[in-house]
Amino acid sequence: MTASVTPPSRLPPGPASPHAVVIGSGFGGLAAAVRLGARGYRVTVLEKLDAPGGRAYVFHQDGFTFDAGPTIVTAPFVLEELWGLCGKRFADDVELVPMMPFYRIRFDDGDTFDYSGDPAQVSAEIARFAPGDIAGYDHYMRESEAIYRVGFEQLGDVPFNSFWDMLKIVPDMARLGSYRTVYGLVSKYIQDPRLRMVLSFHPLLIGGNPLTVTSIYALISFLERNWGVHSAMGGTGSLVKGLVGLIEGQGSQIRCNAEVAEITVSGRRATGVRLNSGEVIPADVVVSNADAAWTYRYLVPAEHRHRWTDRRLERARYSAGLFVWYFGTKKRYEEVPHHSILLGPRYQGLLQDIFKHKRLAEDFSLYLHRPTATDPSLAPAGCDTFYALAPVPHLGSGTDWASQAEPYRAAIARYLSASVLPDLENQVVTSRVATPRDFRDRLNSFMGAGFSLEPALSQSAWFRPHNRSEELERLYLVGAGTHPGAGVPGVISSARVLDKVVPHASELA
Repeated sequence: MTASVTPPSRLPPGPASPHAVVIGSGFGGLAAAVRLGARGYRVTVLEKLDAPGGRAYVFHQDGFTFDAGPTIVTAPFVLEELWGLCGKRFADDVELVPMMPFYRIRFDDGDTFDYSGDPAQVSAEIARFAPGDIAGYDHYMRESEAIYRVGFEQLGDVPFNSFWDMLKIVPDMARLGSYRTVYGLVSKYIQDPRLRMVLSFHPLLIGGNPLTVTSIYALISFLERNWGVHSAMGGTGSLVKGLVGLIEGQGSQIRCNAEVAEITVSGRRATGVRLNSGEVIPADVVVSNADAAWTYRYLVPAEHRHRWTDRRLERARYSAGLFVWYFGTKKRYEEVPHHSILLGPRYQGLLQDIFKHKRLAEDFSLYLHRPTATDPSLAPAGCDTFYALAPVPHLGSGTDWASQAEPYRAAIARYLSASVLPDLENQVVTSRVATPRDFRDRLNSFMGAGFSLEPALSQSAWFRPHNRSEELERLYLVGAGTHPGAGVPGVISSARVLDKVVPHASELA
């Protein structure tokens, strides 16, 4: 994918301009609104919650600021492009700070591996564990770059409207070995079991199982090395605030506390939406940034669904659920970096429990986020803001989170106190948790999955819900559940696809 910018419309959208409704204000929905506004549409973004952001919502509690979901930026150019569409500079609104290291990975025995984009530094870290794997790492990164050049740059904004679009990429996918899994590709070059974990965990950050997800997602390794891993000052919420400013600057609007109950239909065409309040909002085009499975299961009337039937949606494979503990401490833990990956005693066995057996295990692996390592303003003076995220089974596991949430949180607290955050249980001054049940009830995520449909090969590209709906004319999808998939670069790229499938406003005026 290149960073070229489509010139803004000559005339700003006005009251007589074609109207686009965007359901949901996650990064995909906000990016879609910017693009539609730049192409002449008058846009209304409808958000269920009391503030924009979707999974990137921001909590403020007891003087602490918590980013609810996404925490890193790995492809700044996809954001810079949106600002460019509005004739603005991204750097004027948002300050990105590069992370060094990207992550500190801690193994269960206490050994650590600092992972970064510096090849010499990573090779030195590898040498501490398995010097014989240095050459294998170089081979793996060359593979990762080759996959990135095709998977991200060439296919990241391809609509895949027809099966022919899928067939055209088969030779490239075969040449790149996309039939392999990420873990399988890493294992082709790396022999040390711990280094295999270091280089294969990335799909977990977008809800995928490294043991089963297509090796196309190995492109993340090169994406990170080439563009870096960044954090936004002020938290990820500063990105949301900046995008909202772009949308409002285009003359469009965002309405919060406005949950969509149904997409209205005439014939085979989406004509607008009906809110829970009963209000009907007509639209020339409808873009859903709601979870793709939720969109089809609950927003598109059943009589208009032929491919994404209830049966098909219920039999599909969904990403992991997430258990997230947000907490603030009355002291600072200066030795803890911004991003840590804390690996438990099992890797493959835990992944099998989460994705295959759908059972909540007693052990866990964690992503520990300490944004105050970079931006102390996110907590009161002398304090730290954290969240600890554990991949868990989605609601298909039958886990009773009403009774399990607190014991699970307490187990995480004990583990952190005994490992990287000494005396944590006596330092916590504010706390809240989110479980897969919250993802279902608060974020309208089908099965409570953290990242919509699992990014398996059989649920990728043409096999995923299309960006241009297969069910209704003038209905389009963006976000984690459509192409190209989850993660901030992915959902913003899904909005980029709209330029190829949504008619320009001038064609509808």
